[in-house]
Amino acid sequence: MSVCTVCPNNCKVDRDAKAGGCGVTNQIKLAKYALHFYEEPVISGENGSGAVFFSGCSLNCAFCQNYELSHKARGKEFSIDGLITIFKELEEMGANNINLVNPTHYSLQIVKALDKYRPNIPIVWNTHGYETLQNLSIIDPYVDIYLPDLKYYTPSRARRYTKKENYFERAKDAISFMLNAKKPVMENGLLKRGVIVRHLVLPENTDDSIKILEFLRPIIGDNYLSIMSQYTPFGSIENLKELNRKITRREYQKVVDKALSLGFENLFLQDFTSSGEEFIPDWDY
Repeated sequence: MSVCTVCPNNCKVDRDAKAGGCGVTNQIKLAKYALHFYEEPVISGENGSGAVFFSGCSLNCAFCQNYELSHKARGKEFSIDGLITIFKELEEMGANNINLVNPTHYSLQIVKALDKYRPNIPIVWNTHGYETLQNLSIIDPYVDIYLPDLKYYTPSRARRYTKKENYFERAKDAISFMLNAKKPVMENGLLKRGVIVRHLVLPENTDDSIKILEFLRPIIGDNYLSIMSQYTPFGSIENLKELNRKITRREYQKVVDKALSLGFENLFLQDFTSSGEEFIPDWDY
């Protein structure tokens, strides 16, 4: 971590001394932890998912709904033991799992915490998909459920929205690793092990969505695909005209119809009532 190569940014910054490409140092920083009821039903269930929202981000999408966290690194500092206390508190609250939201840049700190205390509920790795295989090989023994996004297919889209044109090149390898590593296990309607690949449909980007579905179909196996309609204009999108509106029902249906035509069976769809700023959490720190 003194020459940080945890994520594909490969910034090689000494994060003990200053922030890396993710916008944060090695000091764990969180913006919120709470029971979260708006994940896929097999993750949230009735009791909720024990979400832990990490500050900073190694991808930094321009339209991020968690902009205060990802771009501005809003949050409060916690020690390894402090993170463990949060895990225990969420367990006591009845959480179905520990849902590590945007954890990549704190991978090694999380591993240290899980070495000291392993919760009795599944660990969810809730990631943007911009991962290295080296990092995944380190965290994989600690993870029960992968919840990755697969956001962009074409380098030009990734560059336009994240300034990282190698997004798909990295994400396709990362998600292939995840799908090979975790086969689905369900108990009482809850996912205990496995992968849910998420894709957020963006305005005027259905061609990219269709290419992503075509990539996923041969490799997803019995794992799950979640097609999300929740895009809400937010963040730094003044110069991204196509993103200054929500998606249309026609755009979403086009992607859903393609998924069905390709034969995806384990599929989560999202109602249009799921979009809007009211679904963005109030940050505690």
